Amino acid sequence: MKREHILIIRFSAMGDIAMTVPVVYALAQKYPHIRITFLSRPFARPFFEGLAPNVSFMSADIKGEYRGLSGLNSLYRRIVAKNFTAVADLHDVLRSSYLRLRFNLANYRVEHIDKHRSERRKLVAQKEKRLVQLSTAFENYAQVFARLGYPVEPCFLSIFPPTGGNLRLLPPEIGEKKAFQEWIGVAPFAAHPQKVYPIEQLERVVDLLTKRHPSCRVFFFGKGATEEPVINGIVERHQRCINASALLGSLKEELILMSHLDVMVSMDSANMHFASLTHTPVVSIWGATHPFAGFMGWGQDAANAVQIPLDCRPCSIFGNRPCLRGDLACMNHISPERVYEQVEKVLNKK
Repeated sequence: MKREHILIIRFSAMGDIAMTVPVVYALAQKYPHIRITFLSRPFARPFFEGLAPNVSFMSADIKGEYRGLSGLNSLYRRIVAKNFTAVADLHDVLRSSYLRLRFNLANYRVEHIDKHRSERRKLVAQKEKRLVQLSTAFENYAQVFARLGYPVEPCFLSIFPPTGGNLRLLPPEIGEKKAFQEWIGVAPFAAHPQKVYPIEQLERVVDLLTKRHPSCRVFFFGKGATEEPVINGIVERHQRCINASALLGSLKEELILMSHLDVMVSMDSANMHFASLTHTPVVSIWGATHPFAGFMGWGQDAANAVQIPLDCRPCSIFGNRPCLRGDLACMNHISPERVYEQVEKVLNKK
């Protein structure tokens, strides 16, 4: 009898893939007798290496080697050679739908994610808006496995042991964490400007934190041609600040550092999800998007989501629509003091 072997497909941005980790872990823990292979773009490998003994990672460069229809056909042939018994499409886009079609024609057990698009449209509608909590991404993923015959229960805490990742693997400039010294992470950017807190106001938050905690260290996360100069400017003006992403050479190293933070300040972005995978509390700042859409970080306290009520919020599920008002009030009207106070609440609990 062929051993059960599940193929999980998710081609997308890093934050979306990070959100699959808790559910894949739960699947692996409940069904240790089945093999699980996660198919994604190469950058996602650090999330799944070492996650569980029965989980492996399969990379596919869908913008290179497996680009276009001919590339997907080649990828399909590579996949079927692995003798999978079931396929879980956690993405449901054109690429994964095409692969799903081929699997269905070959009589595989196949299920795909329900994105609840009609409910999402009502959440972001400007007339007759329904401001209610939608099912989370984690719940949507779990439903796919349940339909395949593998119901799961939440059991994930961190990709690292309780003591965190090994700091000795990081550059010496990161240093050792001293007793009673606060380590604070700051991830100022997101994929869309409608999800980014004004940098001047964020720097004011840093001012307040470093004055209140003179021995703290503030690690900034963010890379890119436009991001790095902004971060370097803040670091130059603040002695306690470090451009962590410039020092660290990989996503794995960033995750190790995040596992030792006392708190992360982040937008609705990939870094919120990265920190969540290391069991680090996140004070998240929300503008055009809303936690009700189901994309809050795993295990995060809803009280740590900083946002203001506006009739137009949320105007977008992913934050990619231009501001309807033209003034980004959802971000600009959040005071630095409010963000600072929420970070202080988290630090006081620690």
